[in-house]
Amino acid sequence: MSRPRGADALAAALRRAGVKRVFTLSGNHVMPVFDAALDAGLELIHTRHEAACVHMADAWARITGEPGIALVTGGPGHANAVAALYTARMADSAVVLLSGHAPASELGKGAFQEMAQADIAAPLAKAAWVCAGAESVGADVAKALRLARSARPGPVHLSIPVDHLEASVDARIPGDDDVRGEVDSAFLDASLARLREARKPLILCGPAAATRRGRSQLAALESALGIPAIAMESPRGIADPSLGRFNAVLHDADRVLLLGKRLDFTLKFGRGLSADMLEPKNGATYDYLRAIDALVARGRGMRPVRSGWLDEVRAAIAFRPREWDTLAADPMHPVQALRPLQALLDAHPDSVLVSDGGEFGQWAQACLSAPHRVINGAAGAIGMAIPFACAARLALPQAPIVAASGDGAFGFHIAEIDTAVRYKLPFVAIVGNDARWNAEYQIQLRAYGEARAKGCELLPTRYDRVTQAFGGFGEHVTGASQVLAAARRAQASGLPACIDVAITGAPAPSY
Repeated sequence: MSRPRGADALAAALRRAGVKRVFTLSGNHVMPVFDAALDAGLELIHTRHEAACVHMADAWARITGEPGIALVTGGPGHANAVAALYTARMADSAVVLLSGHAPASELGKGAFQEMAQADIAAPLAKAAWVCAGAESVGADVAKALRLARSARPGPVHLSIPVDHLEASVDARIPGDDDVRGEVDSAFLDASLARLREARKPLILCGPAAATRRGRSQLAALESALGIPAIAMESPRGIADPSLGRFNAVLHDADRVLLLGKRLDFTLKFGRGLSADMLEPKNGATYDYLRAIDALVARGRGMRPVRSGWLDEVRAAIAFRPREWDTLAADPMHPVQALRPLQALLDAHPDSVLVSDGGEFGQWAQACLSAPHRVINGAAGAIGMAIPFACAARLALPQAPIVAASGDGAFGFHIAEIDTAVRYKLPFVAIVGNDARWNAEYQIQLRAYGEARAKGCELLPTRYDRVTQAFGGFGEHVTGASQVLAAARRAQASGLPACIDVAITGAPAPSY
């Protein structure tokens, strides 16, 4: 029997860590890994664009709690993938991007697709490096997995020269260490005491607390302490449409504990807030999910705070204007296009709401809720609805999946409909079609006036027909009364589906 290669060590390291599925796009520098995956039993989900690989790995990590693995080739393949790392980084998502690389033996000589890959990825990752030798491949992959999950989770990048993947190596793979970060017990004790002294305390947490598991932790925290605990993950920050009138109660708060949440643009850098802000010294890397559990344990030994503040905050977050119930029906408003889809999401305990960026995505976040919610996040990027939905289907084979996207954003990765058809990954995408980049158009209206609102127009493309051309299900809807029936037909088709909805281009919700 021939000795294993670096590629075999890579595949073995993934399997040892429990990884069974890799999101990938083929290319010269990773063909040895494709070969090794056959013997290792790794499932390769072969996409149409490298950024989609990372978006799928990102959604997989958020939904399952496992690291999401993206595998791409070197040079331009790596460059395509790197852009999507930013969305994962801002979502605290445990993604590992494995990139093939020009041969180490040819570096500096003008090798094919030679590129300083780790340097390019470094600003967007927790760690990024180039594997130093064939014997290091397995250990480096194990290290990347460990770093992605440790302390504050986030993406990690490893570039592996193709000659290291092809070379013979020792098959041994190092063991995995404990990835849980330490928490500052003294800080938590002091913060808890100060929160309990406050009249209107709040706990604000980073985006990893917005996953299903994270929201469960926050519910336990609220129950134990009697103090409102809120995850923030939206690029709209305190104007997050899913948080109703949160802005108002935040301005009323007198003491706020920040766990995995920086005093950044989403909180307007603290401008206008009178609250005393409590933040760990190492807040940028703090294991805030573990800190939440530690606070819950501490709260079990004391009485919860009893006041009307918790109910006041919950009511503010749940608030939606009554005017939404009586909107004119022609042309269709985003509220009317989206609210009927709640029936699909309410039909299963593991349903998934995917929401892309832009104004239509903001309306989706205001109108719809689900046990699993995967949004574009604080990065504010757009275009990942289809990759997110594909990963959600792989993670949750039986759950209803509704993916909301504006027409502009839907076009970013529309070729991934082909991926969804090939792998039989059904979901229902609803595309709000107003034939323009509406978020930017609304900025133009506010800043320059209607006469100078130019350059954001799109064609009224029938995205349902594009989806049909890829082999999916498509239907065009012009009236609110048609939405739910069309969505049910889409779901019953068992195919990746697009409901193209003609809407008015409304600005994002405000309260």
